[in-house]
Amino acid sequence: MSKKVDLRNLDFNNSGAWPMQVKMAACVILAAVIIAFTWWFFVTEKRDVLANEEATEQKLREEFQGKQGRAANLEPLKQQLAQMEVMLQQMLRQLPSKNEMPDLIVDISQTALAAGITNELFQPGAEVQRDFYAEKPIALRMVGTYHQFGAFVSGVASLPRVVIMTMHDISLKPRGQGDATLVLEGTVKTYRYLDAEEEAAASGGAQ
Repeated sequence: MSKKVDLRNLDFNNSGAWPMQVKMAACVILAAVIIAFTWWFFVTEKRDVLANEEATEQKLREEFQGKQGRAANLEPLKQQLAQMEVMLQQMLRQLPSKNEMPDLIVDISQTALAAGITNELFQPGAEVQRDFYAEKPIALRMVGTYHQFGAFVSGVASLPRVVIMTMHDISLKPRGQGDATLVLEGTVKTYRYLDAEEEAAASGGAQ
C-alpha cells in the first residue's frame, strides 16, 4: 500500500526532497500550465491573424469580381461609344458647312420675307467657334402676324440643310393697341459644323 503524502508538510524551498509521486504530479501540472500558456499566446494570436487575412481575402475577392464585371462590360461600352460618335458625326454633317453658311443666312431672311414678315433688322454677328461646331448670332427685329411667324418657322424647317436656331433675349410683343401685328426682337443663333482643319485647329487651341 502506498504511503499517503501530506502536502501541508512539503518544503517548497527544497523541492528535490519531495516524494517521487509529488514530483511527478508537479511536473504534470507544470507541463499543463506551459502548454496552456503556449496555446493561448501563440494559437490565439494566430487565430486573430487568420481572421484578418480571411477578411482581407474576402475584400480582395469582391474587388476582383467587381473589376472583372466592369472589364466584361468594357468592350460593349466601347462599341456603344463608337456608334454614338458615328451618329454624332452624321448629325453634324447635316448642319450647313462653312461655304453654305452665307447662303443659308440669306435663305433665312428670304424665308421671313416670303412669309410676309418685315425684317426691320437682320444683322449677322461675328462667328464663334466651339469644339466641333461654330455658332453665328443674328440680331433681328421682325414684324408680322402670329400666322406669318408660324409660316416662317415652317419654311425654315423645310430648307435643304438642317437649320438649328436658338433664341436669346427674345421678346414677342404686340406692335401697338388695336394692331394685330407682333414684334419679334432679340438675338438668334444658328450653327454649322467645323471642317477637319477647323476642328483640328480648335482642338489644338484648347490644349
